[in-house]
Amino acid sequence: MIELKSVNQKYGGTQILWDLDLKIEKGSRTCIMGRNGVGKTTLLKTIMGLLPISSGSLTINNRDMTKSRVEGRPEIGVGYVPQGRHIFPQLTVEENLKISLNCSRQSSRVIPPDIFSLFPVLKEMLQRRGGDLSGGQQQQLAIARALVLNPDILILDEPNEGIQPNIVQLIRDVLLKLNKNNGMTIILVEQKLSFARAVGENFHLMEKGQVIASGAMNQLTDELVGQYLAV
Repeated sequence: MIELKSVNQKYGGTQILWDLDLKIEKGSRTCIMGRNGVGKTTLLKTIMGLLPISSGSLTINNRDMTKSRVEGRPEIGVGYVPQGRHIFPQLTVEENLKISLNCSRQSSRVIPPDIFSLFPVLKEMLQRRGGDLSGGQQQQLAIARALVLNPDILILDEPNEGIQPNIVQLIRDVLLKLNKNNGMTIILVEQKLSFARAVGENFHLMEKGQVIASGAMNQLTDELVGQYLAV
């Protein structure tokens, strides 16, 4: 589904990713983990085409996306929920959602009703401006906006940052449902170990711009946690 081979990425004159190899299988639930500053967000932005690859290769859905820009990701079924949500605060909830209907994957210009089954609060707030929502509501909107694209792959960067516990549980349940019922590939950067273990079936640990350990989530030992995740 997604494969990076010997990827190097330089940002502002500083190299962030170093000969990074990573493979994520179709239909999997994968957590990218590591301390702050190890390159996790840079990795996601590189997969999304928001940052250029200096060398190496990137394949998504059997297509070479090494030189492709971010605009090409929705067309091949990749949805992205960035850190900080990045919704449009002056637009209504409905307008934020309808932006994603411009993708050619969409055969309809109507917001899919399943979105409101997953996030009922958004239906109640369709005419409210995005900037007037609470943090948890904005995060639901950010995820819903990505889902309107009807993606095969959903990439999330710290979706629980600053979110209250009941919304964290809702997001967990939504991600598990999308994976189980729709076969959607879930990739997330996550700092909360309990959430990562609840959602992820696989993990990749990063250190200094490289993946240094990978495996099934039950192989994430206390030793690895202490060495690469403990603050």
